Amino acid sequence: MRAAADAVDREADRLTELDSAIGDADHGGNMRRGFEAVRSELDEGVPATPGSVLMTAGRKLVSTVGGASGPLYGTLLRRTGKTLGDAEVVTGEELAGALSAGIDAVAQLGGAAAGDKTMLDALRPAADALADSGGKDLRAARTAAEKGAEETTGLQARKGRASYLGERSIGHQDPGAASAALLMAALAEAGGEAEGSA
Repeated sequence: MRAAADAVDREADRLTELDSAIGDADHGGNMRRGFEAVRSELDEGVPATPGSVLMTAGRKLVSTVGGASGPLYGTLLRRTGKTLGDAEVVTGEELAGALSAGIDAVAQLGGAAAGDKTMLDALRPAADALADSGGKDLRAARTAAEKGAEETTGLQARKGRASYLGERSIGHQDPGAASAALLMAALAEAGGEAEGSA
């Protein structure tokens, strides 16, 4: 979560620039505020298990991030954490399964699917890559997320604020997919980007 906060802080201006083209120009600032709140919460005391860390972070994002991003990212982290349960050590396979459950919850909440030009276009390929490796290759998940985020540039938005632009949303990268790719990059960084490091 601290690596994610660092990444969001570093890239917040870029996220806002992406959002200014097809959204409300607040995604970077909202995400920065939310992840700084997560960092502060964890600085006060880190929960005992990976699942509880994610659930704590998810609750904090819901309460501090404006717009749709708070509930969506909060749901992603909370459901992933809940799926991990109370295990003190999490295997790569368990992480892959929990992440998929979190993504399913986001899809249900937002009513979106892959190809709709949303955060799911980065998250689904990442989860698939992680599952395909048996939960061992965080680098592949990161690469898949980044590729998925880049490919949203050519899509027409069908969900969210950008969908109001219709065809004019084509040619702009989705800021939610970009921030989702940052989270997957942070996961890979925290895991040392090495096979078997999950």
